[in-house]
Amino acid sequence: MTWEIAFVLGLLGFAVVMFVWEKVPPDVTAITLFTVLLLTGLLPRDKVFSVLSNTAPFTIGAMFILSAALVQAGAIDRLATSLEAFSKWSYFTVIMVLALVVGAASAFVNNTPVVVVFVPVALSLAAKMNIPASKLLIPVSYAAVLGGCCTLVGTSTNLLISGVATAHGQPPLTMFELANVGVPMMIVGTIYIAVLGWRILPERTSMAAAAGEKREYLTEAFVQPGATAVGQTLSEAGLVDAKGVRVLELVRHDVPIDIHPKETTLAAGDRLYLACRPQGIAHARSLEGVDLVSELKLPVAQISAHEGILVEGVVSPNSSLIGLTVREVHFLQRYRTVVLAVHRRGRDVREHIDRMRLRLGDVLLMMGTDKTVEQLRSSDDLLLIDRPPLPARTSTAKLVTVIASIIGVIALSSFNVLPIEVAALIACVVVFVTGIIKPKDAYRAVEWDILFLIYGMLAVGLVMQETGTSAYIVDKLVLLVDQFAPPEHKPLIMLAAFYLTATILTEILSNNAIAALMGPLAITLAQQLGVDPKPFLIGICIAASAAFATPIGYQTNTYVYGIGGYKFTDFLKFGLPLNILCFVIAIYLIPLFWPF
Repeated sequence: MTWEIAFVLGLLGFAVVMFVWEKVPPDVTAITLFTVLLLTGLLPRDKVFSVLSNTAPFTIGAMFILSAALVQAGAIDRLATSLEAFSKWSYFTVIMVLALVVGAASAFVNNTPVVVVFVPVALSLAAKMNIPASKLLIPVSYAAVLGGCCTLVGTSTNLLISGVATAHGQPPLTMFELANVGVPMMIVGTIYIAVLGWRILPERTSMAAAAGEKREYLTEAFVQPGATAVGQTLSEAGLVDAKGVRVLELVRHDVPIDIHPKETTLAAGDRLYLACRPQGIAHARSLEGVDLVSELKLPVAQISAHEGILVEGVVSPNSSLIGLTVREVHFLQRYRTVVLAVHRRGRDVREHIDRMRLRLGDVLLMMGTDKTVEQLRSSDDLLLIDRPPLPARTSTAKLVTVIASIIGVIALSSFNVLPIEVAALIACVVVFVTGIIKPKDAYRAVEWDILFLIYGMLAVGLVMQETGTSAYIVDKLVLLVDQFAPPEHKPLIMLAAFYLTATILTEILSNNAIAALMGPLAITLAQQLGVDPKPFLIGICIAASAAFATPIGYQTNTYVYGIGGYKFTDFLKFGLPLNILCFVIAIYLIPLFWPF
């Protein structure tokens, strides 16, 4: 082992630790590795920067834009709302139809926005069928994952592997090549979900339903000069839960301050945002010198004493709230609603929520008035999950144009008329020029963190190849397999080993990072065994997407995790058998369609 190999192995170990630790975003870790490679001189800098010429991330970005244009045109909304007609059918039928529709859409559209649109529809179907939403949400996510395994554009991982293959002198994947494995997996997976979903999936209750028994009203109070409450703590003034009153926020000189019931003292001019039970309204009125704003003629904005509406909202992809705390967002001033709790990773958090940094998939339990909730509904930062959205209003011409653009990308690349990156760029120009989507909205739809992650990990894959680290790892694997595998079965055993490694790592790490690392390894292994690399690349495509056993294995799983009130073990119990089914199907079919 040379020092270069040891150093690169150390970098890989560092990357795995950082990915699992999750304190630093994966894309930041990847950019850090990229920078380290530039500074250490393991490769010439122009060689490191050569990964930027890989067209896979460019194509992925273009497909994000086209997916956003399709959603903007209302195609997915219309498809989703049409499913409500099936609410009178049996669970088995609803799941079969829902899974096939979601899977078909995800085969050609980025699966995250597909799930974002279909989640409220699944919630509406659950309410009409009088079943827990947790019986439908995991199936929506799993169907999107299975659909993404059917085509080249179904997921960014497929495009990435195709780009890795091209960079190493191998032919790229064709548009429908993966369907040989993906479609059988989709069919078997859909049947599995429909047959066993009712029996295995849990019954979970949303935070809003659990909290809805306590009717509260929102109001504001103003501390008058000379009031007896001035100088008293909130507890001494009687503004505590025991009196049916909760102080949600205290604003002094237009600045929110921290609240400690037994320590925070009131001052003249303080504005209090209160959540009151019915008896609490009367109690608040009885406090001398603490007057309800709704009863004062003050030239200030007010909530008034309206019944508080409880609503749940999930932090959406590309939300501007991601990475910020509730306090930093100034939630009450910005949205005129109050965050009461946050559901994250199977648990409800009600203490110190103002200090939590929001993440994708966090579910916020909020209280507001009818008016403020409707205003919040139009925000791009939170998706309210109390009802499905209305179909987007758009002209038929725009809808036809964006669908034709995506079909054009598929047709031009499938028949080798144009490379997929060129066809995707042309389609993006079309949706821009026709006004289907504004460039600003399109750029927001691109998940830039994924692109930076891919470029960073492509650089790591390149240095592994150039320093001999890939060959070193493959040599150790081959020596291990040689001890028990007959020569004629060695390629199949190595395929199974690569598949299992990729799928296990994908359950805890970024699927794109795993694909970028294992793609070059697969090519090196195939060359050493003297076989075609294509079966191994196909295996990594499937394994790095078919992640069902954990809520962090795939972004769509993470998204429905909080909304359905699931626990980590729910995914393990229902997803692990599906992982095994996909493994068996893949290992059987891949050698049939792509012989070694």
